[in-house]
Amino acid sequence: MDGASQHLRAATARYQSLLQRCTSRKALPNTKQIHVHTITLGLLSSTHSPYLLSTLAAAYAMCGCAPHARTLFDELRNPSLFSWNAMIRMYTNNGFSYDALRMFVQMLASGRRWADNYTYTFVIKACGDCLFPQLGAVVHSRSVMNGFDSDSFVQNSLIAMYMNCGEMKAARRVFDLMVEGTRSSVSWNTMINGYFRNGCVKEALMVFDWMMGQRIEPDCATVVSVLPVCGYLKELDVGRRVHALVEVKNLGENISVRNSLLDMYAKCGNMDEAEIVFYKMDERDVVSWTTMINGYILNGDARRALVFCQMMQFESVKPNFVTLASVLSACASLQSLKLGRCLHGWAIRQKVESEVLVETALIDLYAKCNHVNLSFRVFSKTSKQRTAPWNAIISGCNHNGLSRKAIEIFKQMLIKAVGPDDATLNSLLPAYAIGTDLQQARNMHSYLIKSGFLSRIEATTILIDVYSKCGSLKSARDIFNGIPENDKDIITWSAIIAGYGMHGHGETAISLFNQMVQSGVKPNEVTFTSILHACSHAGLVDEGLSLFKFMLEDNPACLCTDHYTCVVDLLGRADRLEEAYELIRTMAFRPNHAVWGALLGACVIHENVELGEVAAKWLFELEPENTGNYVLLANIYSAVGRWRDAEHVRLMMNDVGLRKTPAHSLIELRNI
Repeated sequence: MDGASQHLRAATARYQSLLQRCTSRKALPNTKQIHVHTITLGLLSSTHSPYLLSTLAAAYAMCGCAPHARTLFDELRNPSLFSWNAMIRMYTNNGFSYDALRMFVQMLASGRRWADNYTYTFVIKACGDCLFPQLGAVVHSRSVMNGFDSDSFVQNSLIAMYMNCGEMKAARRVFDLMVEGTRSSVSWNTMINGYFRNGCVKEALMVFDWMMGQRIEPDCATVVSVLPVCGYLKELDVGRRVHALVEVKNLGENISVRNSLLDMYAKCGNMDEAEIVFYKMDERDVVSWTTMINGYILNGDARRALVFCQMMQFESVKPNFVTLASVLSACASLQSLKLGRCLHGWAIRQKVESEVLVETALIDLYAKCNHVNLSFRVFSKTSKQRTAPWNAIISGCNHNGLSRKAIEIFKQMLIKAVGPDDATLNSLLPAYAIGTDLQQARNMHSYLIKSGFLSRIEATTILIDVYSKCGSLKSARDIFNGIPENDKDIITWSAIIAGYGMHGHGETAISLFNQMVQSGVKPNEVTFTSILHACSHAGLVDEGLSLFKFMLEDNPACLCTDHYTCVVDLLGRADRLEEAYELIRTMAFRPNHAVWGALLGACVIHENVELGEVAAKWLFELEPENTGNYVLLANIYSAVGRWRDAEHVRLMMNDVGLRKTPAHSLIELRNI
């Protein structure tokens, strides 16, 4: 009997050793084979079975095999702390955070085991994954009571948990209480990534600078955490500094680091440097190619994006549904319906057409190609439970001038209890501006207040534009005045300036523009277009020319054809047509149809035949099918009594098969 007992003891020890190897390697097939052998040899029914059973349960847990691990664990009469930790870790790492928390409560209720630092690490992570900050705070308190308040594993997990739950102040308190020397790169990385995910982007960059000042050695996770911050803030110089750090520390062998560099350069608008990084990569995966395609779309070069898609296929890299959504977006930008439909077919064959990104991209594609009926067909096949497709179809309706339909779809969305988000409001609110229905705008304003969306600067900015276009400048100004000064960005200022401009209140628009500049907000090209348009409508010629001169001297990079169009219109209204023509002749880039159209319109008002003919000649070349240009030139001839020339222009219209589109008016009736 002693010999048999020794044999069983030796066999048990041998299999325990093998199981420990399987645990470290996470080798599930080998674990199962050993399990079979232990049953066959009767080792699980021997006096040493509790130890073997515990090791076997832990091996299954480390391999992520929850059913087997739990079955064996439940057979243990007195599980060791190692077994409890293995089970809690398994549930946490496999996304079963509720089960991990239940297991922790069960361990405490047993009264036989006390949690250690590893237990708290995984339990705190489970609280973060479940978004249970209150429970996390309770576990935090227990860890302090048990003497683990200075353990780096516990502290790092606490920072991650609080950041995941949006409790940034609590995370920062834990970080600040960490003793100097215990803050590892994990601590710093968690803070940087946490701030970024919670929208505190500048704070994330400040933590990175602090980390570099403390001479903490950065790793790949540091780089992957901070580069999205640089891209979001368009901090190209900081991004280049991080890139230099990657080269010096030899971190570029990690493909995630290289992909993050591509994304940063793309978001900073520097695709040339992105290409340099891309072509230096020894290995490129689908993420690398998709990032480049997205970068070109983001920077307005959809054709180059399609070229990269072809190159990707030549390299035998199979696109995923994210790549497909990006390429569909490029097709939408180019209004390439034929290629888009081909990609739609490919999506069906690859069975990815039901991915929400693909659904949304298809709806957007067909809407921008003016085939909104096809957008509705795609939308009808969606689950109707996700917000993004609703946002896309609302935006598509607005793009095609179907503002009433957009509002109707939004109401259906609410009836189906699909929660709107910021993107929904950004897609929907322009519909109220298109419809110019003041009562509907006020109803929407009430909804924004009740739902809490009015606290978002994007929603308030669009609402300012809506009220302006509905003719209620007072309501627009009240909303603008209610925004804290520090929250007023360039888009908000531009919206209120444009509102006063479109209603002919040029002096008020100029006053607001000056207030904006004094507050430290730098005007962009949209702001300049709005203020120049306001001067034009109000006849403030000298003020408009003064602003244009300011642009030429201080913001030459902002100049575009819209600004020249406004100034030409400004001079034209004041009967300074020669100055307007001279300005066109000295433009740094080729004048478009809008610039010449402004001059022709002014020539009609002031009956200037000579310059009217020059403008019309260019317009016939740029817009051969626009009947309005022919009609305006004919009107100039008629005004000065040149009837034959007027008739000749009308015959030209007939020769090219053009017909003037009849105008129409719309009156809305409502019972109030």
